[in-house]
Amino acid sequence: MAIEGIPERMLAAQVVEYNKPYKISGIPTPTSLDKHDLLIKVKVASYCHTDSMVAAGVYSTALPCTASHEAAGEVVALGGEVKIFKIGDRVMAGIPMHRCGNCSHCQGPEDLMLYCQNMDGFVGVTTGGGAFAEYMIVDARESCVVPQKVTYETAAPLACAGITIWNALARAALKKGETVALVGAGGGLGHLGCQFAKAMGLQVVGIDARDEALALAQRSGASNVFDARIGKEKMVEEVKKVTDGGKGVDCAITMTEAPAAAAMACAITKMHELMIQLAQPTNVEIPFHELIFRDLRIHSSLIAPRYEARRMLEFVAEHDIGVTTNVFHGLQEIPKLLDLVQSGRMVGKGVVVVDADESKNMREKRIG
Repeated sequence: MAIEGIPERMLAAQVVEYNKPYKISGIPTPTSLDKHDLLIKVKVASYCHTDSMVAAGVYSTALPCTASHEAAGEVVALGGEVKIFKIGDRVMAGIPMHRCGNCSHCQGPEDLMLYCQNMDGFVGVTTGGGAFAEYMIVDARESCVVPQKVTYETAAPLACAGITIWNALARAALKKGETVALVGAGGGLGHLGCQFAKAMGLQVVGIDARDEALALAQRSGASNVFDARIGKEKMVEEVKKVTDGGKGVDCAITMTEAPAAAAMACAITKMHELMIQLAQPTNVEIPFHELIFRDLRIHSSLIAPRYEARRMLEFVAEHDIGVTTNVFHGLQEIPKLLDLVQSGRMVGKGVVVVDADESKNMREKRIG
């Protein structure tokens, strides 16, 4: 069903075959809205490591799939029961689509709702309507209004990278002055985690294995920065030197798939304390003695419930949290973004300014 003022076709970048480049072409604009849906005009979308996993077939996503799940844009149409948004609202797109509302997860605490096993899926990951497109449909119940102080360029990467590391820090429940280690501190999640944790009053140990990433972690607020290339044993020695009583960090958060990352994160964590795993390697390998003889707790975390996403956006606005971005203007520039990703030289997040007006505004502001 056509929607007044919305074109019948739009440009999109899609996975049409696993392990092949995206196909950038015109496709029908999605206009069939569920009662809880929003149609948004995508202003900015960003690239996440998970996008490479989708393209490789890790999630067995049905194809074609419009890529990307990190987006910010403007509401242009509403489902029949949407009351919390209006046309013209600036939104950060939610990722889960159409929770069932009836299962134990949906009926339990809000923190568990995103684990609903009966939902349609995750936008651009396990369902096809992702953010590398001029328009996309998202679930209003999972999406958030973006504060005026937060730009679309900042909000888009926060839709996954931001909420994921924010929720991990929330689950860690550390007190002001305690120490968190971020393993992968100079990546997309990591540099946001450094800023969040510093603004929360935490001491931040940043660990990474690239010179550019180590520099970004330091610029983003890490109290101490260590090169993972020194190896686990030396890393334990160095971290103990900068932590209270030489016992290690109060919590470590692992954001890199490097084979030794989880084991290193555990080794630098104080006995009886917590390691949170965010990275998604095929196998997470941790020596038994870290778990059993040091009594560590291992948690995982997946994106964030909506109330935490809203808290994060308010925190970003209050504390002027910034995203280091590599900006590409227009969907046709996505191949250049992927070249940068694959080069291993990208620092921060790769973002695509999808909307021409937003692209013009950004260029004018930077010139001004």
